[in-house]
Amino acid sequence: MALSSPWPDRLLPGAPWPLGATWDGLGINFAVFSAHATRLQLCLFDPSGRREIMRYDLPECTDEVWHGYLPNARAGLIYGFRAHGPYEPQAGHRFNPHKLLLDPYARRLHGEWRNADALYGYRINSPRADLSFDRRDSAPGVMKAVVADESFTWGDDRPPAVPWSETVIYEAHVRGLSMLRHDLRPNQRGTFAALGDPVFIDHLRRLGVTAIELLPIHAFVQDRSLLQKGLRNYWGYNSIGFFAPEPRYLSDGSADELRIAVRRLHAAGIELILDVVYNHTAEGSELGPTLSFRGLDNASYYRLNPDNPRHCINDTGTGNTLNLSTPRVLQMVMDSLRHWVTSFHVDGFRFDLGVTLGREAHGFDQGSGFFDAIRQDPVLQKVKLISEPWDIGPGGYQLGNHPPGFAEWNDRFRDGVRRYWRGDPGQRADFAARLAGSADLFDRRWRRPWASINYVASHDGFTLADTVAYAERHNEANGEDNNDGHGENYSANWGVEGATHDPSILDIRQRLQRALLATLFVAQGTPMLLGGDEFGRTQAGNNNAYCQDNDVSWIDWSPLERADGNALMAFVARLAALRQSQPILRAPMFLHGQEMPADGVSDIAWFDASGELVSSDSWNDAEERRLVLRLARQNGDDAVTLLTAFFNSSAEDHSFHLPPPHWPARIILDSAHPDAPERDLAETKEGIEILVASRSVVVVLARRDRSVGQS
Repeated sequence: MALSSPWPDRLLPGAPWPLGATWDGLGINFAVFSAHATRLQLCLFDPSGRREIMRYDLPECTDEVWHGYLPNARAGLIYGFRAHGPYEPQAGHRFNPHKLLLDPYARRLHGEWRNADALYGYRINSPRADLSFDRRDSAPGVMKAVVADESFTWGDDRPPAVPWSETVIYEAHVRGLSMLRHDLRPNQRGTFAALGDPVFIDHLRRLGVTAIELLPIHAFVQDRSLLQKGLRNYWGYNSIGFFAPEPRYLSDGSADELRIAVRRLHAAGIELILDVVYNHTAEGSELGPTLSFRGLDNASYYRLNPDNPRHCINDTGTGNTLNLSTPRVLQMVMDSLRHWVTSFHVDGFRFDLGVTLGREAHGFDQGSGFFDAIRQDPVLQKVKLISEPWDIGPGGYQLGNHPPGFAEWNDRFRDGVRRYWRGDPGQRADFAARLAGSADLFDRRWRRPWASINYVASHDGFTLADTVAYAERHNEANGEDNNDGHGENYSANWGVEGATHDPSILDIRQRLQRALLATLFVAQGTPMLLGGDEFGRTQAGNNNAYCQDNDVSWIDWSPLERADGNALMAFVARLAALRQSQPILRAPMFLHGQEMPADGVSDIAWFDASGELVSSDSWNDAEERRLVLRLARQNGDDAVTLLTAFFNSSAEDHSFHLPPPHWPARIILDSAHPDAPERDLAETKEGIEILVASRSVVVVLARRDRSVGQS
């Protein structure tokens, strides 16, 4: 039993703050928001979570927060809420006290969701659809909240606080990372225990990764439609608990497992960034189940059609949109974010469909309540903030339009870089803009180059290896007749769709993977690597594996046992080390060719293969596929560093001329020869010529003391 004394007849008034269930050592305070309920009940369950043993009315309501205090109760108590009020879908109200509701502030969950009709507030298959009313008790089929004791000894844990300019992100799924790790115990695979495993942390360190970004770990619900197909929601963009980790990711059921993983990551200098979903919930459209928010106050938690409040506004494509214009809903999101920072020492967040969070009644707004609240918050302004800058609502593509303090996923980098290396005509100008940190998109309001999160592959789309092995998506296993996922991936198969043993095709694919990766690490901005791309992971052409909780999505680590997998990983590690060792690749401000670190040498410049500055006519040459980027930086020791990158996306090898000045220079990277050591370049009467192989990148470094005359 969770109580050390007999059950009281009624709750004490308690306090309206903090929201959720708070154990103070003497009892538990319960507080839950509902502006339109007429009565809120607290339901207690036995330790199995199957039998309701007590039901109390919350005795007070202060500022639309219902609250009560249960004396002598302890952490570990299992509970839920029932909300009474009008069931008037036409007016946006869907109260149904027969449905047990999860506390929006639940820190820990008990039990499992069951795919049952009783979870819906209306009668499934009724001719009146959601205007009907279901009187079955949903408690047997829903997860319950558990009062948590979140004390934990953090010791001397400190956030690594890696500067944005030095950040290298590794995007991964906590389950997919380790399900095929046979060196782990079965119960640890797919859990936070594996995330904190020294073998995996050493892998990240060898790669030069400074932050791991995890797909959603908030507690989420399985989609009924997927379960009916024998599939599962793998990615987890279906949140129901914004304060609780997904129970399946806990090998021992304790959230301390995540805290221990964070401590180990921090000890290795690696930050943890969480992909979070505050734009919608797992309750779906008005035809979805009643699990928490819908039953507590549908009209407050969700954006509803003002002309017909029966229907949800669907800017997210998932059926509903959280209403962050409601102060208490915005407070819930802010409280959740602070909770993960303070209770789990998380270092940052990536906001799924970030445009939705910035929507007000008139549309997307840089000065929305969400952006204003998060930017002034003393806790959150210290962590990394990343937005996915789009949704499907009106004006939903807002790349580059977020306020200062936010970085953004740059899909134009992904698409432009893929098209350039595929050999599409007319790509040089856009390719140059992406290499320069996408200043055309982000250079406003004193934003920095790091605001552009550059990537060539992410969880959403082809892996890197599949980008050069498939011309078309192959999503048949998703059960949607291959109609889901991106239709245009800017990919190519180079002669054979999918796997092949043809050495000439394999050579092209390997060259292109290295070229794409080299571009990622040479570009201004923040590089993000998809987990497994460092050794050529494939999803067999599936570019929308959201429902593939199996070896399609799980990372297969066996390529590291082969020469090609190890070689690619070594190349990625070399790229990360190069970026870290050369501050010129991590400029603190956008470069526009206006600063002159040396006489006649601008901070950024573009050249043709001849060594001449790119002319207007040359920029407009749709068939030219060679480009030279030169960066210049004055060092603190009164010297100047030149870094010149040569890009050749054509199918032939080409000779390039190193642009003047011809200072002592050496090749520090050649993607066509990834194992080749650095070598000095010799000047001839024709200048300095560099052979750049087809579909390859060569990087040259030169350094000259400013006090020495320049040639």
